[in-house]
Amino acid sequence: MPPRAPASLWSRLREDEWPTLAEMLRGGRPTVHGWVWAVLAFPCTWGLTLPLLVLYPLARSARIRARRLFPASGYRHHEDPEVARAQRARAWIAVVVSVLVLVVYGEAEDLGQAQEQYFMRLAVTPWLLLVSGPVVVALVHRMASPQARERMRLPLRTARRSALWYLGALAVSPLATVLVIATAPVVPEDLAMLFAPVTFLSFLLTTWVMLFMLFSTGRAVRSGFNSAQVHAALPALLTGVVVWEFAIVGLCTGGLPPGPPPVQVCVFLAGPLSVTALAWWEIDRLRTRRGVSLRD
Repeated sequence: MPPRAPASLWSRLREDEWPTLAEMLRGGRPTVHGWVWAVLAFPCTWGLTLPLLVLYPLARSARIRARRLFPASGYRHHEDPEVARAQRARAWIAVVVSVLVLVVYGEAEDLGQAQEQYFMRLAVTPWLLLVSGPVVVALVHRMASPQARERMRLPLRTARRSALWYLGALAVSPLATVLVIATAPVVPEDLAMLFAPVTFLSFLLTTWVMLFMLFSTGRAVRSGFNSAQVHAALPALLTGVVVWEFAIVGLCTGGLPPGPPPVQVCVFLAGPLSVTALAWWEIDRLRTRRGVSLRD
């Protein structure tokens, strides 16, 4: 069997570990091409090339850390194509129904509110998981048999470490920014140049954290912070809990969707009820087809 050809640089950008900056500059060649040196050496291009030379290693480092903390294998222990198809169908139906409700009953401000709800979902979902996840995990751990609890010990440490990493990333950047802002006015003028590297390092740290959040949030939410490694049913359970929490948050912040009261109630309840039904169906299939129960 002939050896497989090495992957191109662009295809490697889809992998967990991006190529190094040196490999990107070489473009797959043994050495850096002359025109690359010419572009880098030309002062007029420094406004673009210098930020790229700094940001790419930061993005590569943040992506590697995010992928190691939240690997693709952490999504599900047992992939179920039928459940996955039902979940995709439910998601598309929800989008179509939401658009129809906005077209038929919505006004201009309702469209803006729908956009705000979407971005709020992106921002709030990780926090809901971090708050409700430990409670759900503790209940499952309590229900499990002694043998199952012993098996959960190591995956629990992994899930806890990934959640603490995520929380730490959220906390470090604001703390560094507040520290720089708070100390800048009291720094003497003759020491301002010495303080500049601290400000620059704070900027780099903030940028790295933002990139880490960008690369890790989707996988962290989808895997429930690696909860599938603790118990195969936990992602479905967490999904069923978080969807109701988010429905309550959305109701408190944005109210019911537009339309007559029966339509409002139906649209409001249809989302969390359908997600909950799919979650319990997934748990039932784990029990009947995989022999996985909440006590295992």
